[in-house]
Amino acid sequence: MQNRMVLGVLSLCLGVLVFSLQDPLVKAVSGGYPVTEVMAIRAIVALPILIVIVQADVGLKALLSRRMSMLTLRAFIQFSSYTVYYLAIAALSLADAIALYFMAPLFIMALAGPYLGEHVSWRTLTTVLIGLVGVIVMLRPGAGLFDWAALLSLGSAFLYGFSQLMARRIGDTESSTVMAFYQNGAYLAGAVAVATVFHLAGITHAGHPSLDFLVRPWAWPTMPDFLKMAACGGVASAGMILLSQAYRMAPANRVATFEYTGILWSPLWGFLFFAEVPRATTVLGAALIIGAGLVALNGERRRNAAPAVAVTGDAI
Repeated sequence: MQNRMVLGVLSLCLGVLVFSLQDPLVKAVSGGYPVTEVMAIRAIVALPILIVIVQADVGLKALLSRRMSMLTLRAFIQFSSYTVYYLAIAALSLADAIALYFMAPLFIMALAGPYLGEHVSWRTLTTVLIGLVGVIVMLRPGAGLFDWAALLSLGSAFLYGFSQLMARRIGDTESSTVMAFYQNGAYLAGAVAVATVFHLAGITHAGHPSLDFLVRPWAWPTMPDFLKMAACGGVASAGMILLSQAYRMAPANRVATFEYTGILWSPLWGFLFFAEVPRATTVLGAALIIGAGLVALNGERRRNAAPAVAVTGDAI
């Protein structure tokens, strides 16, 4: 059990690092192409990679799962999560977007009780409220600088958190590679469907960076831009597998906090590639959110320590 916990944490940390590489790639093309085109190209590139990985791991027959409906639902929740997150980074700095997104582990810890039946203490719920205070600090209500795209990042965090709780629930029978394959299929189908709706409606401009990134017509990409979109396919394949594997192998309310390692990466990419310098309120708000998550994890560990010893003795 301890080995599974360690492997789950390592998988999550590596998955977060890998996934963070998508942020600068997507932001770099967000001014000239629609998000649906980016996601479609990413999914097409990832498809053959995932087919090979699924075949090597569990065989393609595993795709015909009895829990196909649950896998499909989770996949489209993931599609919604990453779509709205990409829309957010079109308008926000990478530091702001990722800091708000880090409410996801707190959402996971808060929802682990009602959804998975895992005990969640009142201290954990209190830390969720502290995290929300951090969000308010970052959003700076009344400062005249609020961008509603920040709500997209928060919505993405909630959807992502719930999808990973679903991974924990179905992980006893479904492999991480099968989950990743279904996610990739949802990205492709969802992107094409959304693009078709806006094309038929004749909507091509909305006057806001996030909405323009959503409704902009598809365009033939230049080779450098195509390579950026295509690179997201390989990155996404590895990231989806690593994150799904993490939540299969370890309790959701224990491993989730290690998502905070991502705070090291996206602001770094923003500074290196877009000369973005985080504001003081971003740093303070992120510190409150991350601190709340760390306190929650520490509390859950202390709560579980004594029962774990007793159960081990009985089990032997």
